[in-house]
Amino acid sequence: MSAEFDTHRDQIAAILAAWGMADEIADQTAEVMAWTDLHGIDSHGISMLTVYDRRVKDRRVRMDAMPRIVADGPVHVVVDGDGGLGHPAARLAMEQAMAKAGHAGIGMAAVRNSAHFGACGFYANMAAEAGMIGFVTTSASGIQVAPAGGAQARLGTDPLAFAAPGEPGRPFLLDMATTTVAAGRIRNKENEGLPCPPRWLLTRDGQPSTDPTEARDKGGYLTSLGGTLDGSSYKGYGLSAMVNILSSCLSGATLITDPQHTKKPQGMDIGHFFLAINPGVFRLVDDFRADVAAFCDALRGTRPADPGQPVMVAGDPERAHAERRRRDGIPVAPGLLAKLRAIAAESGAAWYLGEPA
Repeated sequence: MSAEFDTHRDQIAAILAAWGMADEIADQTAEVMAWTDLHGIDSHGISMLTVYDRRVKDRRVRMDAMPRIVADGPVHVVVDGDGGLGHPAARLAMEQAMAKAGHAGIGMAAVRNSAHFGACGFYANMAAEAGMIGFVTTSASGIQVAPAGGAQARLGTDPLAFAAPGEPGRPFLLDMATTTVAAGRIRNKENEGLPCPPRWLLTRDGQPSTDPTEARDKGGYLTSLGGTLDGSSYKGYGLSAMVNILSSCLSGATLITDPQHTKKPQGMDIGHFFLAINPGVFRLVDDFRADVAAFCDALRGTRPADPGQPVMVAGDPERAHAERRRRDGIPVAPGLLAKLRAIAAESGAAWYLGEPA
């Protein structure tokens, strides 16, 4: 089934509020999650409610959390997420980073004591919409990636995002995991009872696997970006380490390599990092944007290897998804819809979506 954006967002907010989240915070969080689904990033939107449901039941996330600023300077802030979902803390952090950049040319924010915050790209895009460059990283809760050449999970999917304003409405927007594929795409395969491509996962013995539960339940691993050492997986591994240094070492969040990771009393204690750069301190903003737009257009104008597959720039595929989904609705697969219906019923949330097939 498919739903209009407002209905999709309202369903998310209803479940979050039923779990005890304040209405304003629930609305902010639902907007991030629905935006993510609208842009085709189905791994980080409404499907995450199935994961958050487990976190709520295990009391690993505070639904009544209120993020707050605990340190403030000319170009930086530190935000404490109060043990709650990361979306409201992340929005506060990027808003503060952008405000600092507006005055000083650069602004930075670190968040600790947080949890999963959705797609990095939402927050990087906040900066782009304000005419700034945005850079975002986050540590992860799940330990499911072996360092390149290793046979023990030590890292997470450790994503990052980078955005720059160019043509209005068409920023450069890169949002990527440092693994071959985001963990949420594996979860979506599990929700629908489908296998994964062999390149996504390895068994504990290092053999290709198509089982979406391999890394979570059977001691296997997700592959770092590059897949194998011959495929340059050390690059994905290096980026993952960088993400953890920015997200956890700067903020003071628990390191993913710490035995107490996600086990401390305050909750998940995931860390995030946000950077905003005001191009206006370097040159006229309109000239900067014109160059970014011209650069992106030149890349799009590259002769394609396949005439049916034009060359795109980071952010183009997601904008194409958003255009279609604004017109046709945001799809929710049958397996996920059934799980969401059960979560809503159990929590006492209103149900706005269609009935599972």
